[in-house]
Amino acid sequence: MSVTIHQVAAEAGVSPSTVSNVLNGRSERMLPQTRERVEEAIARLGYRPNGPARQLRTGRSQALGLVVPSVANPFWGTFARHLEAAALQAGYRVLLCNSERDPARERDYLEELWADGIRGVVLCSSLPSLEHVLPLVERGLTLIAFDRTAQAGDPPSLVNISVDNAVGTELATRHLLQLGHRRLALVSGSLHSVNRRARLRGFEAALEEFGLTAADAVVWSGTADHDPAAHGYGDLDFPDLGRSAARELLATGRPPTAIVAINDMCALGIIAGARDAGLQVGTDLSVVGFDDIVLADLATPPLTTVRQPVPAMADAAFAHLRAGIERAGNGGAPGGSLLLRPELVVRSSTGPAPAP
Repeated sequence: MSVTIHQVAAEAGVSPSTVSNVLNGRSERMLPQTRERVEEAIARLGYRPNGPARQLRTGRSQALGLVVPSVANPFWGTFARHLEAAALQAGYRVLLCNSERDPARERDYLEELWADGIRGVVLCSSLPSLEHVLPLVERGLTLIAFDRTAQAGDPPSLVNISVDNAVGTELATRHLLQLGHRRLALVSGSLHSVNRRARLRGFEAALEEFGLTAADAVVWSGTADHDPAAHGYGDLDFPDLGRSAARELLATGRPPTAIVAINDMCALGIIAGARDAGLQVGTDLSVVGFDDIVLADLATPPLTTVRQPVPAMADAAFAHLRAGIERAGNGGAPGGSLLLRPELVVRSSTGPAPAP
């Protein structure tokens, strides 16, 4: 037979209402040792809350939504894993959706999640406008915008959580300039998202710091084969995009000696393209990525990249999401922005500028 909340209360020596408070995250006024006794009793007895019953009672599900561009990029799989770990520890489950940054698909997913009683979603598209999902926020959906900074027109309750993308590419570009590179390129793909525009600003800021201008570098945003209208924002084909960029950039009369990639998957494609051209990455051409996915250190050569503090970002996203859900109906949680600092990780894919 299923373990009941009353059995957990008896095991822990507390009232059923105390157990309910622990299960629903209302333990801030509880003695730490009381909460620990309840959690230990739950673990010993193997208690699992009755999801349908709780949803009928509270009107919401103990599940959260996570909408990412595509788990084809390992960065999003890693973020999902860390967010799920934080949620499971607090008794929540996470439902994952891939949107390909399509506003209509994002709206449809959020409508379905709302209809299923889910009242909190982390949205990771980084689109400049969230107008397509504002009706759901107005109905009470707690929304966390991930990898995005606050934009004009955002609802007051919106929480934006992001790494400082401009600082990240500034660190990467400055690293290359300090190695003596003066012919640089940024392979960005489409620049329609907030995070990519910020990374472009960081690239330009580092150039300016060293007395260079945008005219001294190349920003490669795509070719006819990577038209944003046909391929969205490139989340499915970053390696192919990077390889195409390398093929085109290295075939010019004055090719770059260093390339900053919009993310690690793009950087791995650039490395493959350089290898196709007979170049040795780290010697003939330096390449820097962004994200520090698990494949970065396994690449040949290991990839210099900008590390995002994914565990801290996932913990912050869940904490704000949970606070918003629990305060729903009581004025809601206030919005705001959280910006975390990235870290440059230097590996073998970068080296001194080759002699002229």
